[in-house]
Amino acid sequence: MRHGSRARLAAVGVAASGALLLAGCGAANETAAPPAGGGAPATSDVSGQISGAGASSQQAAMQAWIAAFNSVAPDATVNYDPSGSGAGRDQFVASGVQFAGSDAALDDEELPQAQQRCGGVDNVVQIPVYISPIAVVYNLQGVNDLKLKPATVAKIFNRQITTWNDPAIAADNPGVQLPATAITPVNRSDESGTTENFTEYLAAAAGADWPHEPSGDWPVQGGEAAQGTSGVVNAVKGGQGTIGYADESQAGELGKVAVGVGSEFVPPTPEAAAAVVESSQRVEGKGKYNFAIDLARDTTESGNYPIVLVSYQIACTTYADQAQGGVVHAFLNYVISEEGQQAAADAAGSAPITDAQRGQFQPAVDAISAGS
Repeated sequence: MRHGSRARLAAVGVAASGALLLAGCGAANETAAPPAGGGAPATSDVSGQISGAGASSQQAAMQAWIAAFNSVAPDATVNYDPSGSGAGRDQFVASGVQFAGSDAALDDEELPQAQQRCGGVDNVVQIPVYISPIAVVYNLQGVNDLKLKPATVAKIFNRQITTWNDPAIAADNPGVQLPATAITPVNRSDESGTTENFTEYLAAAAGADWPHEPSGDWPVQGGEAAQGTSGVVNAVKGGQGTIGYADESQAGELGKVAVGVGSEFVPPTPEAAAAVVESSQRVEGKGKYNFAIDLARDTTESGNYPIVLVSYQIACTTYADQAQGGVVHAFLNYVISEEGQQAAADAAGSAPITDAQRGQFQPAVDAISAGS
């Protein structure tokens, strides 16, 4: 399951000073009304320092968010360590950081711990702020376009298909010259929300061909393991016949598999990722400000890409330190703004949340305040 050996909080990987887009002074949760069109609010004199940790998939977006936040709020500092989703959740429930980024929602063991840390069932804020496809990336000389059905993907990563000219791969790619090169699967070595999302997809879409429970820890022995999203990308890039999984925004020039969805093969694009999120349902009964999503991993809808990463920001509604509460509120207000979402899309290729989603999430951010 998700709990086990987890990466610990390392040195801060992304840091910048910034403070937000609030109007005026006053209480930490007094925010200017967003302007028409859903853009970011006005600048503010909010000040203080907060630290976050978690998903490495968010790193490019986080750098863009922090840089823009800094330009409008130079008296606050936001630090973010992209140490992995599991490490971020661990640090958050242990009160080691003020917010966490995670590619998987808090589970049934972690959520009560977070509620205790935050002071109540409805005091945990969990909002999806970053939507991106997880690409199945590969490096295979002479093969520029590759299509794979869910069962084929599962058998490759379960080490049942071991060469690129296997009949199952050939059947998915008629007319493509496939070499007899050995397949080297590359997986995450650290506990990872990306791994959990990928294994959830395999379990839902591949059925008996993936006999493992979804988990943030990679369940198959053998292959090659690498730390973080960048580690997987570099390992696939540095090999030949390699295949892995990574946030599409960080896949670079690697080949990207179009996966079987119903009767078609769908490539990993932000638009296709947004389509499957829009057709998925919110998990109910987990708290007023908890917007965890039950993704439709086994969708057969045309144009939907089901290997999608929905990455969350996790925070509390109340902080004992007034300055920290103000900066958390201000920073997340920017992150969900139209301007903030566009900054992430430009930097990382993610799919911006919709205006309807922003309207749902805004009350959660507005609820964040300092303690009495």
